[in-house]
Amino acid sequence: MIKISQNVSLTDEEVSISFIRAQGAGGQNVNKVSSAVHLRFDIKASSLPEFYKERLLKLSDQRITRDGIVILKAQSYRTQEKNREDALQRLVELIRSAVVVQKKRRPTKPTRASKTRRMDKKTRRGQVKSLRGRIKY
Repeated sequence: MIKISQNVSLTDEEVSISFIRAQGAGGQNVNKVSSAVHLRFDIKASSLPEFYKERLLKLSDQRITRDGIVILKAQSYRTQEKNREDALQRLVELIRSAVVVQKKRRPTKPTRASKTRRMDKKTRRGQVKSLRGRIKY
């Protein structure tokens, strides 16, 4: 069981994990051992609540395909087990981040005092810069 929150969890069968060869440096070992993890998770076919599914499908994330499948590749570690744990942790973080409701931004305007302070700083800075120029006799 993969625990997302107190009420929401996924079964191990919903997540498809396959092991592939990792990219990058590693000498001969990288050509022999399949230590990288390729994780696939179908959002539409999962047991997640509808709210979770809608929010995940609305995300504009490269890891989510048009068909609603999350594809993660983990190859940071040298062992299969650590890469597997990393991929599952990243999946859980992705699902949790999709559910967080962003606080609505209330547009504000700068105060009159802050505008005058900014303009005063600009004029002082301009005076300092003008004093750096050539001296005119």
